Amino acid sequence: MSTTGIVVNTRRPFLDEAVELVSSMRFAISLLTIISIAAMIGTVLTQNQPMPNYVNQFGPFWFDVFDKLGLYAVYSAWWFLLILVFLILSTALCIVRNAPKMIKDMRSWRENVRETSLRNFHHKAEWTAQLSRAELAAQSAARLADAGYSAKIVEKENGTLVAAKKGAANKFGYIFAHSSIIIILVGGMLDSDIPIQFQEWFLGKTPFVGGGLISEIPEKHRLSLANPTYRGNTLIPEGQSSDIAVIPRSEGSLLQPLPFTIQLKRFNIDFYSTGMPKLFASEVVIRDHETGKTFPATIKVNEPLIYKGVAVYQSSFEDGGSKLKLVGYPMSGTDQASFTMDGEVNASTPLKRGADEYTVEWSAFRAINVENTAGNQDLRAVTKGQSLNEQFAAKLDKNSGSAGKNADNKNLKNVGPSVQYKLRDKTGQAREYQNYMQPVTIDGVQVFLAGVRASPNDPFSYLRIPSDEAHTVKEWMRLRAALADPALRELAAVRYARRAMPAASNTPAATLARQLQESSSKSLDIFAGDGKQGGYAAVSRFLEKIPAAEQEKAANIFMKILNGTLWELWQAAREKEGLAPVAGDEKQARFLQLATNALSDSFFYGAPVYLQLDEFVEVKASVLQVTRSPGKAVVYLGCVFLVLGVFAMFYIRERRLWIWVRDGEAGGPAHALMAMSTQRKTLDFEHEFNDLKAKLPQLA
Repeated sequence: MSTTGIVVNTRRPFLDEAVELVSSMRFAISLLTIISIAAMIGTVLTQNQPMPNYVNQFGPFWFDVFDKLGLYAVYSAWWFLLILVFLILSTALCIVRNAPKMIKDMRSWRENVRETSLRNFHHKAEWTAQLSRAELAAQSAARLADAGYSAKIVEKENGTLVAAKKGAANKFGYIFAHSSIIIILVGGMLDSDIPIQFQEWFLGKTPFVGGGLISEIPEKHRLSLANPTYRGNTLIPEGQSSDIAVIPRSEGSLLQPLPFTIQLKRFNIDFYSTGMPKLFASEVVIRDHETGKTFPATIKVNEPLIYKGVAVYQSSFEDGGSKLKLVGYPMSGTDQASFTMDGEVNASTPLKRGADEYTVEWSAFRAINVENTAGNQDLRAVTKGQSLNEQFAAKLDKNSGSAGKNADNKNLKNVGPSVQYKLRDKTGQAREYQNYMQPVTIDGVQVFLAGVRASPNDPFSYLRIPSDEAHTVKEWMRLRAALADPALRELAAVRYARRAMPAASNTPAATLARQLQESSSKSLDIFAGDGKQGGYAAVSRFLEKIPAAEQEKAANIFMKILNGTLWELWQAAREKEGLAPVAGDEKQARFLQLATNALSDSFFYGAPVYLQLDEFVEVKASVLQVTRSPGKAVVYLGCVFLVLGVFAMFYIRERRLWIWVRDGEAGGPAHALMAMSTQRKTLDFEHEFNDLKAKLPQLA
């Protein structure tokens, strides 16, 4: 088969060359190569994401370059669609050029052969038979028919030719395979967003940017109900309904009305024994807008509902507006009075702290959080002076993936509910927080995890607040407030110096006690920040001023004084509230060490309050993917053609056979010369030739 295209002769050489190029095999292969590269880009680069995600990932310069190339929506880019059009045209011209020749060749018997040409074949045989020429030709044709060949007897000037063929349908393989490319590409284009782009270009439809009620969004952001193809999502909380699908676009979203209303009656989630999700399904009621007919249905993963040409798939699930009740604890100043706050997921709540005003934007609530609670030795680094526990998030990431693979993992535990929110100040700056409702056991101790991150692309870093004997954060909050109180810090320094040097009656001892008191007071002031950033970072800055040779010794003395003074500060804070002093045992010493680490980390928490989840009423929501894809049946048809074409090309072998029969000399036995050919010489062909070579000369 030639790789050149259709050769036409017109008065326009440019047109002749263009037709030849487009219809050539080399052009089609080049287009397939480009499409393969584009498909690789579309697979590696997540498509149709919000533009800020791409800016954060690639930076402003490369974001602009990739945006101009259309790499964020490769399969709907104008150049990709243009390549598909040219590939369809090139393949169609290839079929037009070669199909008539192939069909003609399949119907042809290739009877214009001569005896001399048959003798040049590699696979040939000769024999004589005590039959006339006509009888031998008829016998050979009959035996070839029994072997599955189609045979034709042609009378020649000096002999009789028996032409036979088998497997001529092999040529249909090429026709079907090339036709399947066209059919699949047409089906893919039918399911592309060309109709949506058409409405944007010529009907004035524009993506909607922002928020608000769907009913208040203008008509220019809504597509037609007759839109032939689309793929969107709809989020439906339990007990509510929706007849609108949201189609994401690079600049915003378009609204696609549906021919029916979906009401979510109940959302069901089935879990493994470890608490990992195993199955989720939506129990819905469908109401037809045209007839008013209603019927129940259950939509499961891989079990969509198909109605009126629209397929509804179970995509995922979200929070549908769970009702939350939280307790807030101050994270600055000497105030430790808690307060209550109500919230609702996907809504916001104002928060005022002194002269500062904030807005709490509730973004997510999860009633179940299954994490790997074993092997947390790598989390201990946070207690050695690091600011925040960024390693916990990495630990959680290791357990992502299929839920089934961890179904029998005994280390996976449900650590309870969590709430996620953004705290936005009056300038619009926001940080995101994730707080767990219950204490989590890490390294044998129970701590409350309070996550924080500055960007959605960053993992959460976790502040670990130790749980007290009542399984609350109140004891740590009491110590935090005491650390911010200069009077209590001074009292703690006095008590520590008195406990360290109880018999300081003479002048030298009293002087040492006074110096120890001053050192204790200063160590607490440094750790407390004294109007600046405190914690271990402040201690490190202080120790850097000491000569390097003495830093290690000074650090040991400083930490010993700091730990002793913090113990006295804790006792003083409890005494101030009329509580009994804590016992000086190993358990309380462990709590104080964890509390000290958390106090140091709290300077990086960046929130005026810590919000702890107290009560909740969960409301689940189902995320359904709604698609109309008329090209799906066309693509399936193309796949059938492709299978038939591949089967025909690889499993149907064309064989041609000729038998030249002529009269024997002086009226003797008739003479036969057989020749056989095939496109691919295989062992089966050799066996078949040898079998025919043995059977055809046999006497009747």
